[in-house]
Amino acid sequence: MIKLMVYLNEQLFGGLIMSIGITLLVALLLSACGFLMYVYFFSVGYGFSIAGIGITLLILFRQNLTIWTILMCCLFIIYGIRLGGYLALREMKSVTYKTLLKDESKQNVKLGVKFCIWISCAILYVCECAPVTFRFVNGSDDDVFLYVGVIMAALGILIELIADLQKSAAKKKNPKMFVSTGLYRIVRCPNYFGELLLWTGVFVSGISVCNSVFQWALVILGFVGIIYVMFSGARRLEIRQDKNYGDNPAYQEYISKTPIILPLIPIFSVKKYKWLVA
Repeated sequence: MIKLMVYLNEQLFGGLIMSIGITLLVALLLSACGFLMYVYFFSVGYGFSIAGIGITLLILFRQNLTIWTILMCCLFIIYGIRLGGYLALREMKSVTYKTLLKDESKQNVKLGVKFCIWISCAILYVCECAPVTFRFVNGSDDDVFLYVGVIMAALGILIELIADLQKSAAKKKNPKMFVSTGLYRIVRCPNYFGELLLWTGVFVSGISVCNSVFQWALVILGFVGIIYVMFSGARRLEIRQDKNYGDNPAYQEYISKTPIILPLIPIFSVKKYKWLVA
């Protein structure tokens, strides 16, 4: 089966259409858990889809791998498994988080709407990873854009990991208090910042390899899409935290001085932007 996949990938349109199709199929399969709970389309399903795409690229292009492309694919796998596994375990272990998910999930969403969201999410995940896919398809050599991209992506994943550990430790000490220590002193959503850094790195890695309007369109769609999703997530978190801690003077002082998602960039609130509804 693997040999057949590789052969078809090499024969059809230089591997472009086949590669996009296979990675899309993987994303669709792994994000289909969203039919169990609506929010899974862009949480658990998101993480496992990215990991699955990373594994798929390693299989499809196993004869054209280099140290740096292997590293990038492994970053997809590490990121995806960590995110998907972390979210799944958090839901199973935390009654509070499970209740929050049920409250925020629109369980009455019609099946047709769910199908549209499912397909849209899968396409976004494929587009996010497209810079790496196109590097393989176009037979591009390693270059400085790939080196810089891998480093940025790895740093983004590290920031996300540290932020999650720091938040978990802070919540164990005081579950009812907002987190303002560690990376949270610099930015209120360090995990979202890490995610932006990760996908900026992936985007940078593909700057030198896209050779058509179609390829650029997919790459830009993925990059702009994940930026939108991250700022939307920051808005949801801001609204939730305002509800929980809005009467706390220390919280008001904290949010007035700490940027919400981009360190050193004086954007302190995004809740007024109602178009951030992803």
